Amino acid sequence: MSAKPEKICVQLKYNGVEQQFSAGPQEAWLLLNQFFKDLIPSFEIAQKLWLNIDVQQLAKDLKGVVAFSCDGANLLVPKNKLTDSEALLAWLTAYYLGFKLGLVGSDYLSKDELKTKLGKSGKITSTRLGELVKNELATKAVDDRFKITTFGVIQTQKEIIPKIKAKTEV
Repeated sequence: MSAKPEKICVQLKYNGVEQQFSAGPQEAWLLLNQFFKDLIPSFEIAQKLWLNIDVQQLAKDLKGVVAFSCDGANLLVPKNKLTDSEALLAWLTAYYLGFKLGLVGSDYLSKDELKTKLGKSGKITSTRLGELVKNELATKAVDDRFKITTFGVIQTQKEIIPKIKAKTEV
């Protein structure tokens, strides 16, 4: 009588994905190779598609546009040089950055806070915020508070901040 080959137990962990299997030596080797062949390239592709915000680069990009004080975030650009949407995105991005850096207590702003900062009527502020939410640049919480999305930060960094800087150059 021949003895059955011992089973090999394998537990793999990679970027939050776990896989376990128990098999004979040859099958375990094939399953291990299949894991590396199938999953690793998928993770590498997915990581390239994942939106990441470089907070250090964002801070550099916002230099001269926003600053922080004990009162919170401050927009350094005259409001009359910006469209309403640009100003709202600048404020929301400033609070995002301030929250990430521990300079402000929250990355959410109420509609009333944004109305005051924008210096426009509640109707105009609501309309512009609705447009930002519709375009997935901002998100609205149930308590009428708004926050910029990851996509919104990326778009603001790529498109809005350069526009603001171009408008305010002397």
